[in-house]
Amino acid sequence: MTNKVLDRVRDLLPEIRERAVTAERERRVPEETIRQLTAAGVFRMLQPARFGGDEASPVDFYQVIRAVATACPSTAWVTSVLGAHPWQLALFPLRAQQDVWGADPDTLVSSSYAPTGKLTVAEGGYRVEGRWNFSSGCDHAQWALLGALAPNDQGGMDYLTILVPRGDYRIEENWEVSGLAGTGSNDIVIDGAFVPADHTYSAADQAALTGPGQEANPAALYRISFGSVFSNTITAPIIGAAQGAYDAHVARQRERVRLSYGGQKVAEDPFAHVRVARAASEIDAAVLQMERNMTEQLRYAEAGEEIPFELRLRTRRDQVRGTERALFAVDLLFENSGGHAIRKPNAIERHWRDVHAGSVHVINDVERALAMVGKGEFGLEVEDRML
Repeated sequence: MTNKVLDRVRDLLPEIRERAVTAERERRVPEETIRQLTAAGVFRMLQPARFGGDEASPVDFYQVIRAVATACPSTAWVTSVLGAHPWQLALFPLRAQQDVWGADPDTLVSSSYAPTGKLTVAEGGYRVEGRWNFSSGCDHAQWALLGALAPNDQGGMDYLTILVPRGDYRIEENWEVSGLAGTGSNDIVIDGAFVPADHTYSAADQAALTGPGQEANPAALYRISFGSVFSNTITAPIIGAAQGAYDAHVARQRERVRLSYGGQKVAEDPFAHVRVARAASEIDAAVLQMERNMTEQLRYAEAGEEIPFELRLRTRRDQVRGTERALFAVDLLFENSGGHAIRKPNAIERHWRDVHAGSVHVINDVERALAMVGKGEFGLEVEDRML
């Protein structure tokens, strides 16, 4: 099936590539880029059909994200995160979805999932206050999904994702970083606001692959694993960034061959050939595993069958390995590029920094993810919100 959004986005890549330096300098994705990606339909790919969305396969969505990342990893990171939130919002009560998209189906939502907010029970919902870090693309959003802990009847705490409108929080611009500098991942601060109960989504529902919004949005898309969708939302731009570095490196080496002097073809180094081949294989493997796992999850959901826990574990395994593969590939390409690679502006240098920056996201804790897989293989109990 043709990915029509991908076809439209490919036409935008030259302009997105030209704005990559601007995104880094301004520490946010340019407004014109967001407008173009909105018009291309990227942010509606995973949105419910009842609100004008495509209800597309995550595989198609990640293809688009990887393509954007070849041009500008920061833009792809923001596009991936903002584009995945409609999928989660579809699991919220219908009232929450109507509040966000009722007036404008193109309304965007940012996030910060670490439960750093404080909730206190109030009539009809909660009072909330706190500070959340790393809300990528928050300047372009009118709502935010935020993690918070709420007291329960058993004397413990429940993890909730809460939905908060822009008027209830402020953005503190503090995004001064070495990689993914154009993502505008600033802090969100709430000094005190009310969150109605129907603007919350529980970790219990998340783990069970359920949600009150499934009744309104019965598509199979909304019965796959949150941990799989979100984790690959982070890894897809990293893989695409490695592909962009690969494309830039190969193009430069071919140009060096064309302009070779004194009969000495500077790119005819067999060790350089081996590094390029290894890098290409690692990138391909990362893509193929991601697409296989998400396709299988969707197939189970479409058949109305439970997604095997082993598949959810495998998806996380391959997701963190996909980030590792991208890291390995971009390091090979950086080493293969010589002194040219450290000049600015330079796609290889930028993508190398951006891949390394993306790799330190908490979802890319390789040892933790792989340890879970090992426990599962040995028949031990595994519990994690990101499965």
